[in-house]
This record gives sequence, C-alpha cells and structure tokens, in this order.
Amino acid sequence: MKTPWWFLRKTPLSFILWPIGWVYYLIGRVVYFVRSVRPLKSRRKIICVGNILAGGVGKTPVVRQIATRLDSPVVMRGYKKSKDFDDAGDEATMLSRDGLAVHVGDRKSNIILLNKQKSDDSPIVMDDGFQNPTIKKDVSILVFDEALGYGNGFLLPAGPLREPRGAVRRADAIIVIKNSTHKKNFSLPVGIPTFFANNFTLSPYEIDEKIVAFAGIGYPKKFFRCLTNVVATRSFADHWQYTDDDLKKLFALADKHKAKLVTTEKDWVRLPDYAREKIKYAKLETKIDDNFWKWLGDKIK
Repeated sequence: MKTPWWFLRKTPLSFILWPIGWVYYLIGRVVYFVRSVRPLKSRRKIICVGNILAGGVGKTPVVRQIATRLDSPVVMRGYKKSKDFDDAGDEATMLSRDGLAVHVGDRKSNIILLNKQKSDDSPIVMDDGFQNPTIKKDVSILVFDEALGYGNGFLLPAGPLREPRGAVRRADAIIVIKNSTHKKNFSLPVGIPTFFANNFTLSPYEIDEKIVAFAGIGYPKKFFRCLTNVVATRSFADHWQYTDDDLKKLFALADKHKAKLVTTEKDWVRLPDYAREKIKYAKLETKIDDNFWKWLGDKIK
C-alpha cells in the first residue's frame, strides 16, 4: 500500500486511530514475550540492521554497505517475494545483483544452515528483525532518516512507528541518514553511539535531460527531490508490481513531455525485461562515517 498521508503529521484521523495503535502494540508485546523464550544463539556473530518505522528510512543500502564491507551473507524475510523474482523479492534481488549471498525466508532457519558452514566464521547480517525476539543479536543497529524522524510519533496504524520511541534504547548503535531537511522534535537518547551517513543519488542521464520519475517505495518524494530537471512524477504503493497497463501509461507520459523514464533500483528489478531495456534507474550510494566502521570492528571482535 501507499504510505498513508497522515504518517508524517498529526491529523484528526491519526488521533482517532491512536487508541487502535496502542491496542495492537500491547497485543504484540504479549506475542513478543512468548516468542522470546529460548532465542537462537548463533555460532557466528549476528548483526541486525533494523528500524522502528514501517519502512522508507534507507535501511537496505546500509545493509548492503555492511555486508559488502564484512563479506557477510545476508538473511532477510524477502518482503513481497514472488515467482517473478525466483521467490526472492525486490530488496533481495537488488542485493544479489551486487554479488552478496542473500538467504530469503525464515531468518532462524537460514541462520541455522549458515552456522553449519564450519569453514566460514564471518558475521551474518540480518536485514530487519529488530522486533524479532527468536534470534539473539550480537549487534543491533537502528537506521533513521533525519527528514522523517519519528514521523508523527504515533504507533501503527495512527503513525509509522512499530514500537514507541523508547525502543531505541535497545539498540547498540544508531545510523542517521542526513538530509537537507530535519524533522522537528527528532531527538535520540543520550549514551547510544550515533553515526551519520550520506546518500548520493546518481542519475543515469545528463543534467539537462528532461526526465519523468516514478517510484513504488515508502516515501517516493525523497527520491524525486534528489533528481534534477524532473518534468513529471508518478507514485505507486511500496513494492508495487508493475503491470503492462502501468508501463503503457508511463511511456505515454514520457513521450508527452519528450523525456526519459527514471526509477529507483528497487523498482527497476520489479520491471519486466522489455521495460528494463528502455528504462534506467538512478543508483543510490550510501557513505557511512568512518568512525562507524571502527566501532563495528571493535564490537564484533
């Protein structure tokens, strides 16, 4: 689904939904404590990269950076996996294209299998799972985008939070994606190591080329703002599976403006082959503070 418009600000609707959010959360806490009995302790270090917002903070590029740096396998649930991606999902497909070993499905089962590889002692990077108590993490890292902060500060479905803000204290470290704008009232607990990262969106076209940008991600406006000479945009629901009719309309829009179509890498891997030949994606690169790598190296020793 598309990210609800009230997630980033307090509205009458978000206040109406506020009690429902707390009911869901309290039920979730009961389930959490039941599932936390005898969590799996991995032979190999587990580095969990998660968030407390429902997507859109830029977690996957951070996972890619850490897994590449440590030459680590990645375990992930594989959201929206389907036969179109060999049961992988868009994020897993994107990471695999970078040469990473990605294991999709039940994280606990995949970690058990990876532990049987006696010749490999590298850490395992777990994409998401901060709220999963069945696996003991050696390092838990939360990712935030400073332009989003905590959104409107409310729990799902009244806001984007999976857990109250206090859950941040369970993290060993925080990575904040820097942005040109800063969400008001976004503050982090004192005492938790906090590092910063910068995202760089690399357009496949020259700066004077007119482009039509489209995306099916958590917060597509973030992507659109990173591009230049954009003459039109189209937003779709997160993890959107593009149909031939969708693409026909996008090509017609680009022809109307005499422009090129551009999307995100995450969207591009969901396109059919014929569309990939005609549509390019803007590469997202993330650079994390050097101090983070020193901290992480010390932490996993």
